[in-house]
Amino acid sequence: MLTTASSDRNDITNLITFKASLNNTRALANWDPDIAPCNMDKENWNGIICGKDGRVFGLRLENMGLTGTIDMDTLSKLSGIRTLSLANNSLWARCQMDDMFAGMDAMRRIELQNNKFTGRVPGSLTGLSILVDLQMQDNEFEGELPDFEQESLKMNFANNRLSGRIPPGLKNQDPSSFAGNNLCGHPVTTPCKITNNKHTRKTLVITIVAVLAIIFIVLLVFHTRKTPKNDYKNHQTTKLNRNNPYKTSTKGLQMQNDDEDNYKRARTSGDVEFVRSDRERFGLQDLLRASADVLGGGSFGSSYKAVVLGGTAVVVKRFREMNSVRKEEFYVHMTRLGRFSHPNLLPLVAFYYKKDEKLLIMDFAENGSLASHLYVKRKGKEPGLDWPTRLKIIKGVTQGLAYLYNELPHLSLPHGHLKSSNVLLDNAFNPLLADYALSPLVNKHHAQDFMVAYKSPEFTYHDRTTTKTDVWCLGILILEVLTGKFPANYLKQGKGGSSDLETWVNSVVREEWTGEVFDKDMNWVKNCEGEMLKLLKIGMCCCEWDVDRRWELSVAVAEIGKLTERGGDDEWLSCTSEGDACSSNGVNDFE
Repeated sequence: MLTTASSDRNDITNLITFKASLNNTRALANWDPDIAPCNMDKENWNGIICGKDGRVFGLRLENMGLTGTIDMDTLSKLSGIRTLSLANNSLWARCQMDDMFAGMDAMRRIELQNNKFTGRVPGSLTGLSILVDLQMQDNEFEGELPDFEQESLKMNFANNRLSGRIPPGLKNQDPSSFAGNNLCGHPVTTPCKITNNKHTRKTLVITIVAVLAIIFIVLLVFHTRKTPKNDYKNHQTTKLNRNNPYKTSTKGLQMQNDDEDNYKRARTSGDVEFVRSDRERFGLQDLLRASADVLGGGSFGSSYKAVVLGGTAVVVKRFREMNSVRKEEFYVHMTRLGRFSHPNLLPLVAFYYKKDEKLLIMDFAENGSLASHLYVKRKGKEPGLDWPTRLKIIKGVTQGLAYLYNELPHLSLPHGHLKSSNVLLDNAFNPLLADYALSPLVNKHHAQDFMVAYKSPEFTYHDRTTTKTDVWCLGILILEVLTGKFPANYLKQGKGGSSDLETWVNSVVREEWTGEVFDKDMNWVKNCEGEMLKLLKIGMCCCEWDVDRRWELSVAVAEIGKLTERGGDDEWLSCTSEGDACSSNGVNDFE
């Protein structure tokens, strides 16, 4: 247990969050949130420097084989640390924000050498008045250097991609500290080119006139081609084609034409950022040139199927309700998601960032969504999902959810938007969770209006979510899969759920549970009913209205893992004779 003499609780939380952003953290195995990093000036955690007051004094994590993306936003909250040494690892961070080190006024030593840092050298480093040692050599920093004024500062920027004139405040540094760059001016021997001011002014005037002319032409063309919006646009719904649940009808595509045009016009100077090394590379221009079939529009934005380069099919999801997230934060979170590897997660392949919209690029799942198989009308005698397939899907969903819980322990909503339309199916009908872990990025009000987790009873009545909120969503999904009934309350916009959703849950089963409750399209045989009923009761325990009585995810995973495709009639009879059986002991109470 932590004592008053131990490390500050905020420091512990921030350090655990920082560790979660890294890979290959075996050297940090003893970073335990239940054990203080410091016991007075004694270090309990590897790589921690402790002060005499028991506070974290610094981080010395060099040569530990660490990989992954540095979570600088979390590190900056450790305002009291004086030493930060991450040298000689394989860590990555894209330094986009000048204020990355703002507020870390106690910092005296920063050692980041021999890693994979990119972007500009943060200007906030110049405001650390007592900084005496700055080692940033052997990275991939680019652009010009800021002007440092700390008199006693020793620094090294060798072997980066820096360019331009060395600022006056650095003229007394060792020239070797700037080697391996494209820098000029004192103290290096490379002189800076003297520009012809008259020629520069002439070039600038010509450039401005040309740009203004282009803008005028673009506005003129846009004005002449602008057409009025369809009055019925917002009242149409995208129709799913049964043979390929991802395709839309002609009417649906017509409805989405404006979105498709916007997608094609999303040109910018940036490019696609890949988070996986095992995928074929392509750029934004390749996406823009590819045919973009509209798949539909969801609560976050529109989705497109694009076939790029050698015929690879990907899904491009366009998000507009993420404009509150900072670029650095977005990059860190996307890179973290890109490291995820689980057979029941739809992999994030790449992303594209622009202030007013973002693109997430994922693999294309041929069998569409679970929702399309549950609710789209089938042709003739086309079979629905049978019981073994539905059980396999639920087992895969729980495994994928458990993985998210393990990888994102700092989030109360590791998924946040678990519903049947966000469970995709591969060729073998294995489930792939989509749209996971986006709650930290989505604008707050939009998330509360549309994301499934915010329909939960705890948010509806208490304005909070917990680690059991995704379990509630899992319970609703289980009831959907077994009964074929859709919780229409999910479609209602607005904060929280309503009593209608509680009524829906209670209406799924009557006091006397019989086989009539199950979806007839499952075409099950009698000796499956015992197992089906067990899963139904698990679902009820997962979406229990009372959070304290609701199951933990670990209990649900364990109990669902015990289910089989077939059970005896005696199991069916014993299950039907039980009433309320939700407890931490699991389904053993049912038998």
